[in-house]
Amino acid sequence: MKHFTSSVLASFLALPLASAGLAATPDGVLVVAQNIDDIVAIDPAQAYEFTSGELVTNLYDRLVQYDAADTTVLAGGLASEWQADAEAKTITFTLRDGATFASGNPVTADDVIYSFTRVIQLNLTPAFILTQLGWTPDNIAQMVTGSGNTVTVKYEGDFSPAFVLNVLASRPASIVDSVLVKEHESDGDMGNAWLNENAAGSGPFMLDRYTPAQMVRMTANKEYFNGAPAIDSVIIRHVAEAATQQLLLEKGDIDLARNLTPDQIASISSDEIKVETYPQAAVHFLSFNQKTESLTPPAVWEAARYLVNYQGMADTILKGQMEVHQAFWPKGFPGSFDETPFTYDPEKARQILADAGVETPITVTLDVINAAPFTDMAQSLQASFADAGINFEILPGTGSQVITKYRERSHQAMLLYWGPDFMDPHSNAKAFAYNSNNADDAYAATTTWRNAWAVPEDMNAETMAALSEADPDKRLATYQDLQKKVQESSPIVIMFQAAYQVAMNSAVTGYVNGATSDFVYYRLVEKN
Repeated sequence: MKHFTSSVLASFLALPLASAGLAATPDGVLVVAQNIDDIVAIDPAQAYEFTSGELVTNLYDRLVQYDAADTTVLAGGLASEWQADAEAKTITFTLRDGATFASGNPVTADDVIYSFTRVIQLNLTPAFILTQLGWTPDNIAQMVTGSGNTVTVKYEGDFSPAFVLNVLASRPASIVDSVLVKEHESDGDMGNAWLNENAAGSGPFMLDRYTPAQMVRMTANKEYFNGAPAIDSVIIRHVAEAATQQLLLEKGDIDLARNLTPDQIASISSDEIKVETYPQAAVHFLSFNQKTESLTPPAVWEAARYLVNYQGMADTILKGQMEVHQAFWPKGFPGSFDETPFTYDPEKARQILADAGVETPITVTLDVINAAPFTDMAQSLQASFADAGINFEILPGTGSQVITKYRERSHQAMLLYWGPDFMDPHSNAKAFAYNSNNADDAYAATTTWRNAWAVPEDMNAETMAALSEADPDKRLATYQDLQKKVQESSPIVIMFQAAYQVAMNSAVTGYVNGATSDFVYYRLVEKN
């Protein structure tokens, strides 16, 4: 494998990607075309978007983590071993010998304590994942302790240790280099501003450059504890247009195209390009903000379920990339509810609205990410909902614009997707079936709160009961019941489960794209 010098790499980056002079990407450098404008933050304490999750996974480690070698197995990360005491509600971790950050600083118990503490104290979007363990700014110093190569984690709540380990394998539990981050603190931000432009991790890659909505460049961490990456560098270029991604791939200017449409995938005929399909945990949904009065009648929610042309989209614009799925936990994972009772039936939808006395037409703005396949889906929904007098005005925006608007609860209708924050059904149940405080100032990173849906108290109680259920079979049955209830009556219409297709140069091997954005790995990639 040839090593690509910094000067040559800089010259390559300065060239337009569509330049006719580029016949192939450099040896040792993986060049990816991807829509990355959804990124709002890359600090692990704040990052909550799909693409930012991919970056965090490649730049940082956690105590325990799902690795590229097998994304179904929870293995040791910066911890080499651990001992759980369910009765005492503690897990004691032994840190791995010799693990270092990209800076060269050793990974210590102080780094773990600092990393968890800053997530709780900053209290940014993903902090709720860790606060589930009963951690607060007032008690975090007692809940996470350690010295030498040992860290003890305490938690409050009737959780199984398996649930706690999954929480600690999540994105905000990434460990940062406390020495380096403290050098870049500003006005008490615990390094947040600096970490949204730089990285301080121990992961398989180091961040060389990040320019929002333009590009990311990562270099292999040759000292990585799990073995140095096979590829020297990864360059992710922001290319929003799927057609441009295909052109660049066919010309050899990139190695991977991450956002091609089904039609483009079907049109690829070159023997030098292959397409890999990766089942995903993300579910795609249409939701209605309950701050919009015309969208509050349950009859509107019910009618909406019969105004989605599920199979029509799955067979055409989404072919190969999504399958019909109408429950919040993805198919193929324990506890999923796989019944799909709703089909496109505009006559039934009109009758539901008429029986409830809902006056039509209703005009609603629909926010959508301005990229494939979302714009195509929005147009399909616009056409099918018009059959019952619900008229969508499509408002396209960048991923970050749409997501920010969603978090502000300033939308009316929203077309979006959701992936679990960690691989336990409670992750999605909390997002789709729980909202104990619907006040505007009670921000929660859930689709229930963002749609201002005051979830019925019995459903809130059932969600929390499932979390503490000790019997595994009963626990999964409870999550299935919750899915059925949300499926039947809520302002959230779940439509599809994603299957992700990536087109790549046939010389590329070892690319791993697991079920969530946190399971996208480049460390095993080779270009043969």
